[in-house]
Amino acid sequence: MTLPAARGRPRSAASTAAILEAAYALMAGQGLAASSIDAVARAAGVSKMTIYKWWPTREALLIDAFLHRAAALLPLPAEGSGADRIRRHVAEYSAALDSDLGRVQLAVIAECIARSGSAAAFFERYLAQRRAALAGIIAEGQADGSIPSAAAPSAIYDALYGGLFYRHLFGLAPQPAALLALSLGGAA
Repeated sequence: MTLPAARGRPRSAASTAAILEAAYALMAGQGLAASSIDAVARAAGVSKMTIYKWWPTREALLIDAFLHRAAALLPLPAEGSGADRIRRHVAEYSAALDSDLGRVQLAVIAECIARSGSAAAFFERYLAQRRAALAGIIAEGQADGSIPSAAAPSAIYDALYGGLFYRHLFGLAPQPAALLALSLGGAA
C-alpha cells in the first residue's frame, strides 16, 4: 500500500536532524520535564508548528529522538558470523545502557507508559524493527552454525536483550558473557 504524498513543503533534513538532536540533548542533559515542544523548538531554531507538522505528539518526538541517537551509537554489525555480530552488539548495548542513552531509554519508556498505560508506542516505533533486525542476525548465526541454540530467534533476542535491560533497570551488574552463553547455547 502506498501512502499519499504529504502536502506542503518536504521535510528539511537539516531541520529534522536539529530537532532530533535538540530533543535528545534536552532529555539527556536536563530530563524529560525540560524536553517540552517549546524548549525543543527554541534549541533547534525552528517553530513549534514545524515540530507538530512532523510529530503528532511529544511522545512521538521523544521516541524518534531516542531512535535517532540509538541508531547512530548502536549500528547493527554487518561483518562476521551471526554469533560474533550479536556478541559485539550486546557488548555495545551493555555499555550504552550505562551512558546517557540508557537513562534516556528508561525515561522515554516511562513517558510512554505514563501517557498511554503501555509502552506500545515505543515498541511500534523502535523496538519492533530493532528486534526483527537482531533476530535476523541470530537466525543467520543459527544457519551458519555459530549459534547452536535451536530456540526461535525472537526468543533468543528476548532472553538476551531482555536480560540486559532487566539488569540495567534494577541496577544489577551487567553480565553479557553469561547471558550470551545461556541465550546462544554455546560458550561466550
